[in-house]
Amino acid sequence: MKILTKLLVLCALTLSLFVTTSASAETFTFTAIPDADESQLRTRFEKVALYLEEQLGVEVKYVPVKSYSAAVTAFRNNQVQLAWFGGLSGVQARRLVPGSQAIAQGYEDQFFKSYFIAHYSTGLEMSYSFPDITETTFTFGSKGSTSGRLMPQYYIEQHLKKKPQQAFKRVGFSGDHNRTIVQVQSGTYQVGAVNYKVWESALAAGKIDTNKVKVIWKSPTYPDYQWTIRADVEANFGPGFADKVQAALLTMDSPALLDSFPRSSFVKAKNEDFQPVEDVAKQIGLID
Repeated sequence: MKILTKLLVLCALTLSLFVTTSASAETFTFTAIPDADESQLRTRFEKVALYLEEQLGVEVKYVPVKSYSAAVTAFRNNQVQLAWFGGLSGVQARRLVPGSQAIAQGYEDQFFKSYFIAHYSTGLEMSYSFPDITETTFTFGSKGSTSGRLMPQYYIEQHLKKKPQQAFKRVGFSGDHNRTIVQVQSGTYQVGAVNYKVWESALAAGKIDTNKVKVIWKSPTYPDYQWTIRADVEANFGPGFADKVQAALLTMDSPALLDSFPRSSFVKAKNEDFQPVEDVAKQIGLID
């Protein structure tokens, strides 16, 4: 009987050790929309992974993706539990995974902007009213970008009373904001729409020749980027884990980490904050 009791105790301890080890071996994964070139994204988000790992006490891995839609798909399929989305991709992801929550956004993301930029050959100058850009060639960023496609298309349709395909000689999609700047600066496209943060960062870094390309219009503000977490994350990582992730993001104060976004800080976010984005996406037919 004593031997049997010892065996049962040993089995219980072994099972307990196995469960503990399995739980601690669980990897928390996250991704981000590819709004810049891959090397910039890896540098930025691998640093974020190390920071979150220290704060959360679990292994954290950044999973790169090739497109905005791939980021949404990875989130839907539970290949990642957390994502740095734009306004539109966040709305799309939360619609696919009910109960998922926007938990943090950059301070600046509460009032984001798009810049319209033009090649010098157009003769267009900075204007406070929407510029006459009909019959030019125009490039958006990614098809899934809020600041590089969704909101610019909305403003084009509001002011020009035409769909982009009817308003412009040629319409393109560069893929990301940096490429939009390059394409307009080189004259591949005469006009383009770009994330204002990417423009200002590139300008500060000396990557823009303002003799060749300039800002001609700044949009009204709208909500944009945010961190969104899956509804079922606590099933794998325990009660209160989503709150721990949110707290880690809100207390991120390293200048090196924040500058890489670039954001001054992160603040709380909730799904309702992005209703204007969803409304615009429905209005111009990007979502049902």
